[in-house]
Amino acid sequence: MSERQLFGTDGIRGVANVHPMTPELALRLGRAITFVARRHVKKIGGGRQVRVVIGKDTRLSGYMLETALAAGICAMGGRVMLCGPLPTPGVANIAVSMRADAGVVISASHNPYDDNGIKLFGPDGFKLDDALEQEIEQLLEGDALDRVKVTGSAVGSAMRVDDAQGRYVVYCKSTFPNRLSLDGVRVVVDAAHGAAYKVAPAVFEELGARVDRLGVKPNGTNINKSGALHPSAVAQEVKKRGAHLGIALDGDADRVIVVDERGQEIDGDAIMALCAGRKLEARTLAKKTVVATVMSNLGLERALARRGGKLLRTPVGDRYVVDRMRKGGFNFGGEQSGHLIFLDHATTGDGIVAALQLLALLVESGRPMSELAAAAMERVPQVLQSERFPERRPLEQLERTSRTIALVERALGNNGRIVVRWSGTEPKLRVMIEGEDEKRIAAHAKEILDAARRELAG
Repeated sequence: MSERQLFGTDGIRGVANVHPMTPELALRLGRAITFVARRHVKKIGGGRQVRVVIGKDTRLSGYMLETALAAGICAMGGRVMLCGPLPTPGVANIAVSMRADAGVVISASHNPYDDNGIKLFGPDGFKLDDALEQEIEQLLEGDALDRVKVTGSAVGSAMRVDDAQGRYVVYCKSTFPNRLSLDGVRVVVDAAHGAAYKVAPAVFEELGARVDRLGVKPNGTNINKSGALHPSAVAQEVKKRGAHLGIALDGDADRVIVVDERGQEIDGDAIMALCAGRKLEARTLAKKTVVATVMSNLGLERALARRGGKLLRTPVGDRYVVDRMRKGGFNFGGEQSGHLIFLDHATTGDGIVAALQLLALLVESGRPMSELAAAAMERVPQVLQSERFPERRPLEQLERTSRTIALVERALGNNGRIVVRWSGTEPKLRVMIEGEDEKRIAAHAKEILDAARRELAG
């Protein structure tokens, strides 16, 4: 089976109005989604129209792509349910609750506003697997779609799901323990001017918290100008307001970075350590195992081991974490970047749900978050460096870079760990190294990027 060309680790992504993120491709993709989703309709024994839920973040180009996708779906006889701005996990949730045959999210997540992307979900609320994405790619390239002609009353239609945001707020609140409330808790919420700009503050306020809002005035071009990519804004506001916690979401709110009452950042690894510890105590962590990626800090692995748990690692990408969880019967996992998957509640990373689990721990313990985080895990020094290049070439074809990587691995021996990979969404080479000496591992990371720069330039 040939390698996918359009789909990366998180759907299709690129500069809006430049291939592949054009309305022309979006229209054809809408047709392909409907074509494939018909199989699900036939499987459940219905003669009804294909139903497709579409949600988006707040990027200006979302209007263009939403309209094109909807046109393609209608052209194939499908029924479109438009949710408007809604977090990625919200679209997955609405797709399941409304018995849709597919869900589509128009978002480039943490990327700048002039990028956009398209993520696809199945009727079960999970992201499509690689094989199905490849089938859709083949449909886009072939003529099978062009042979399907829908006319007359068989042409599809579209409707607005006016209460989509309210439905999602209710769902998020349901994941917070009924016996607890957030009365007396003050939080700063930064929605990054993205998809959660309305729903995130509402969730915490309706549970009783006093909420200070940041990043809730989207204008189409300011998405990700704050939030998870720039948690310093939340940190400053937390200290200024005397808040108990800061919650920084990214553009589509599928990931979260938290800051404690001192303004110190708590990343995905620390959140996993905290929540896994709580689950181990309650005996609700399936098989006493957390699933994370190769990028998660060794400190997380050691923290779990001390509590009788273990860590399983996957390639980078929350879809691979979820896939391993489903196949192995695990119920909790995530990424250092802040994608946290609570499979008992959600089918994909959900920044709001993750923040609620932390807040439950905060309320139950009665201790400050800084104290809880310090006790949860001890981080091993880790450096992350990356550089954008004009082209992406397989690492095995970069001989000088590969030799440098091998030399660094030998130098680290058993006292360190190294991961070198291309980003799944852009032509960036990313280097992660862990070791005992932070200055030394930073120098090693620079060596690898220098080698790649010389090789790709030559």
